Amino acid sequence: MSTEPLFKRLALIGFGLIGGSIARAARAQGLAGEIVATARSPATRARVQELGIVDRVVATNAEAVKDADLVILSIPVGACGPVAEEIAQHLKPGAIVSDVGSVKGMVLRDMAAHLPKTVHFIPAHPVAGTEHSGPDSGFAELFINRWCILTPPEGTNPAAVETLRAFWAALGAKVEIMTPDHHDLVLAITSHLPHLIAYTIVGTADELEEVTSSEVIKFSAGGFRDFTRIAASDPTMWRDVFLNNKEAVLEMLGTFNEDLSKLTRAIRRNDGEALFEHFTRTRAIRRGIVEIGQDSAAADFGRPVAKKAE
Repeated sequence: MSTEPLFKRLALIGFGLIGGSIARAARAQGLAGEIVATARSPATRARVQELGIVDRVVATNAEAVKDADLVILSIPVGACGPVAEEIAQHLKPGAIVSDVGSVKGMVLRDMAAHLPKTVHFIPAHPVAGTEHSGPDSGFAELFINRWCILTPPEGTNPAAVETLRAFWAALGAKVEIMTPDHHDLVLAITSHLPHLIAYTIVGTADELEEVTSSEVIKFSAGGFRDFTRIAASDPTMWRDVFLNNKEAVLEMLGTFNEDLSKLTRAIRRNDGEALFEHFTRTRAIRRGIVEIGQDSAAADFGRPVAKKAE
């Protein structure tokens, strides 16, 4: 642990899974001399105060960012522009301003329009999370061995980028830098489209007249169960993601529909060879994910299983 914190004051706007995990990890690693937090809901602010994992909880975004060296917005991407406008005149010159949103092109445009030239604006996306939300959901280990993607605008101070990279690396993340548009295209296929499919499949099961809701719950096999986990994610966040990464998601959705049509045709024509070839190719992708350490090959995806009482 460094004896000198990377930032004298860290301000967190929003305190759900990501914001809470940043606070816990930054405190554990001694990365900030002081951590100040705020959230839109008075109930959330009160709970953060009870948890005691930050130094101060304040009522407004403007108060939170005062004299902060690093400001991170952990809020739905649709709210980033208005909050940037709200805090702009209260930011300390030289401060780094960032976010954690799953869409970067829109966040860059919406926030940059309001932020002063005296701060370093570096959008970020920690590719880590669970289906849980709220101030109690965070944990310090969330970012360990996960990717955090930085998308600094052209002309951003390299030293500021390196400082933010060092911050995320100290939280345990592996850091990658790419352009906002490329980020949005990559995440459209690796994250956004899978969530859209999960929401659709779970919704379809819910609407089936021939299968009761109790049967769907009772007989959920591993595949459907995993879809329900994804579909349990925060609806506000994902509504904003799809509306604000529309072009990339629609492009990936078009490609997916073409591939789905091919599989539909193969099933209809009893083309086992085509199905086997497709499943073999996709199985190799799963193996690649496990090999690079992004998931576990252990039974039940490495999930701990509660033991039954003797």
